[in-house]
Amino acid sequence: MSVWDYWTETAAGRTNLRLLLPGKGWTAYADRVDGEGKVAERGSKEEIDSALINALSASNFATLTGAGASFCARNANGLPQAPSMPDLWNTVKAAIGQAEFAAIVAKFPNAKVDENIEKLLSLCKVYLELNEAADDNDEGVTAVRAFVTQAEASILTQVDFVGPETALPAHEAYVRKIGRRGFRKARAKLFTTNYDLTIEEAARRLRFTIIDGFSHSLDQVYDRQHFELDIVRREAGKEAPDYIPNVFQLYKLHGSADWRRIGAEVVRSRNNATGQPVLIYPRSSKYQEAFDPPYLDMMGAFQAALREPDTALVIAGFGFKDDHISRPVMSALESNLTLRLVICDPSFILSEEALRGVAPEPPAHAIPADTAHDNPFLAKIAALAARGDPRIHLINGRFEDLADALPDLMGETDRERHVERVKVLREPGA
Repeated sequence: MSVWDYWTETAAGRTNLRLLLPGKGWTAYADRVDGEGKVAERGSKEEIDSALINALSASNFATLTGAGASFCARNANGLPQAPSMPDLWNTVKAAIGQAEFAAIVAKFPNAKVDENIEKLLSLCKVYLELNEAADDNDEGVTAVRAFVTQAEASILTQVDFVGPETALPAHEAYVRKIGRRGFRKARAKLFTTNYDLTIEEAARRLRFTIIDGFSHSLDQVYDRQHFELDIVRREAGKEAPDYIPNVFQLYKLHGSADWRRIGAEVVRSRNNATGQPVLIYPRSSKYQEAFDPPYLDMMGAFQAALREPDTALVIAGFGFKDDHISRPVMSALESNLTLRLVICDPSFILSEEALRGVAPEPPAHAIPADTAHDNPFLAKIAALAARGDPRIHLINGRFEDLADALPDLMGETDRERHVERVKVLREPGA
């Protein structure tokens, strides 16, 4: 039984979380009580709650999510689910066909592809660049070019899995809590590397408003200047407009399943027959591609946000494997003295052996810290946290656990209550 199998069977929500406390190790969220019900060891609840409250209360709040944040989204059995990297490998293989897929892999006999679709597409990209001058009669180049086209199309289909029936409780909770942040402060900024529409669908259900760079006209067209706009309410009899609550900004660093390029414009559409998809597909060249428009606007906003004074950055589901995103975070830790960083990831406790026991025995209340993470960025950040850097809080946990633990700084608004009333009125049979 794995670490997370144990916790899934024995606990739920924020109780899964463990905070790295200097000199103490990865400490469980809840207190440990003895047989008489007395507290034997204090948990990390107060520290985690304080770190998250301080983050949401910062003058500038930003959050970054990655692929790990989508795994908790669920469709009914038989429908597409949030794909992992192995899932994408198998999806592409099924779309291409066993023989044709094996022939492409065989073109790189000395490479360690290891069933990693990102590595394979990277090799194909290099192969095509080296053979750029080849004519259309070169069967090898034609086969690789066709493979890349089919692979990208199948990946797009797989990541576009979110629909009206998709279960998104964690995303709805996350959007609700960051969107409720006091609107007198700068709007919360949500950055994500994910292509899927989990955030957009969660916001739609809650009737929260997203500022994402697209116009509110038909067709919705992208323009970086739209990020400078905000939503206000102008009521009769009032001299000044009021900023409406429940608004946040969304930046999709690697593109989106519903972006299409038509000529010089990027429009919102899920029609695969419309224009060209605007996605940075998994391959090594994504660093360079991230500095083409519109990705350049998103990356520029991310780097600018990290330089702002009194900024908090909460990261969940992002494994620090994308250098072009990880390096700006490291640079901000060096240069921004007022930056507060909270990282929630289930990989900090690397092995079941770290629990010093075998399930069904419960894990130790505090697990010794091992900062030798296999990711060099996370290893450096963990080393800083273990030395007591007060700006950094590392939490071992999943996105859904963090969404549960994130506090509600503001109560339910009249608008939110009315949205729920309208839903009841519109239910069949109501």
